[in-house]
Amino acid sequence: MARPRSFNQTAVLTAAMHAFRRQGFAATSVRDLEAAAGVTSGSLYNSYRNKRSLFLAASEHYNHAVLERRIQDHAPKGSGIEGLRQLFLSLLHEPDGGSAGCLVTNSAVEFGDTEIPNFVSDGFDVLRDTFADRLGDDRAEAVALLALYQGVLVLIRAGYAAHDLKKMITHYFENLEERHGR
Repeated sequence: MARPRSFNQTAVLTAAMHAFRRQGFAATSVRDLEAAAGVTSGSLYNSYRNKRSLFLAASEHYNHAVLERRIQDHAPKGSGIEGLRQLFLSLLHEPDGGSAGCLVTNSAVEFGDTEIPNFVSDGFDVLRDTFADRLGDDRAEAVALLALYQGVLVLIRAGYAAHDLKKMITHYFENLEERHGR
């Protein structure tokens, strides 16, 4: 019989999620995960079998706890283009003031098209579908916004100036409103 977990699973997934987000899958060691989560490698292996399984669990947690929450907070149903503008602008303000970027974006870049985990395509789908919904089902514009969103996140990760990104986002959404007659 397996021993019950003696740690807060949400706290461990959150800590692992942040470690992977900052360093990437390959560069994050089990020791890094132990330090971040405050649990032993034995506890991690007993619960998640290996680093990849923990990564996948932490990534699914990211999609729900961060991505879906960000959408709900800044671009809830019915918020239209203004909600999307606020969603994009929110990217410029990481809670910890850092520039670790997005786990979905960082993982897409790290893994390329060789073995993209399902959570990456799931995250892209959530974003694309959110954009399409807020734009009145404009699928082509939704894909363009997905590309812009991912580009902004890559530029943030690369240390690009937030004030320049803010100007670009503002300009893009002014044009988007004109194209949509709002």
